[in-house]
Amino acid sequence: MSNNDNNPEKWPELHFSEWKDTLATVHLWTQIVGKIRLRTMPWLNHSWHVTLYVHPYGLGTGSMPYRHGIFEINFDFIHHHLDIITSTGKSERMSLKAFPVADFYRDLFRKLAALDIDVTIHTTPSELENAIPFEIDKVHASYDKEQMQRFWQALVKIHTVFTRFRAGYTGKVSPVHFFWGAFDLAVTRFSGRDAPVHQGAAPNMPARVMQEAYSKEVSSCGFWPGSEQYPHAAFYAYCYPSVPGFAEQPVKPADAFFSQELGEFLLNYEVVQQSEDPEQALLDFLQSTYVAAATTGHWDRKALECDLSSFETAYGCFR
Repeated sequence: MSNNDNNPEKWPELHFSEWKDTLATVHLWTQIVGKIRLRTMPWLNHSWHVTLYVHPYGLGTGSMPYRHGIFEINFDFIHHHLDIITSTGKSERMSLKAFPVADFYRDLFRKLAALDIDVTIHTTPSELENAIPFEIDKVHASYDKEQMQRFWQALVKIHTVFTRFRAGYTGKVSPVHFFWGAFDLAVTRFSGRDAPVHQGAAPNMPARVMQEAYSKEVSSCGFWPGSEQYPHAAFYAYCYPSVPGFAEQPVKPADAFFSQELGEFLLNYEVVQQSEDPEQALLDFLQSTYVAAATTGHWDRKALECDLSSFETAYGCFR
């Protein structure tokens, strides 16, 4: 690991080529857990019921109902295990290590059965080309603990900045949450108006689900670890529907750019990580891309935005 990994104040370096195999495996593990949440939770607008959440050790489902109460499943990327916790006081644990997705799937459902949690999932991965059903996937079997912890440390830093950005909005805004379909952390602001029917598609994703997810006008931003097609961890920002002039709007920092191929603004993670003030550099990207969407989309910014930071000083110690 690099020297700055020993300093919790520093943002860790991320190099896609060094952990792409671990990324591919853990992506599928999160899909299995995410699909369990999908099956046990009532359907929420924009598929918010399927997401995972950042917690102090890793990613977790939050509470999910089952016949004896509630349970949750948590990835721990510091101690490298997965915990299943129930409201009956019973729990199960499995180690996170280099083993195939098929073995992870088998062991997880055995432990769920031991806790009397009865759930079945659709075993084809979502939003992935050439997807292998979980129960027969012996291809993806990598887990580098140091690389996974490094990514996790970056996710913690990013989550904090996203949470600060989310606070400046009085309109409808999503939680800061993790979508296991594309393996990205995201937060989305809404104008309050309906959007045209979405015409896009994703592998193993029903069109109706995509259409409901994008049924309202949005300005969305997030963080994504990269792919073979774009082998760089990056922050992204887009609006839906796409409006004339959005791509030409000025955004910060100077290294941010608009990808015509992807139809969104991008800022490579390393630009933020190497800046003198990573938090401010990322906030500048989030705010300037939102302003680009709100300006070209003619959003009612006066009605939608807020600054409640003065309450933190005046009432932060209120009892």
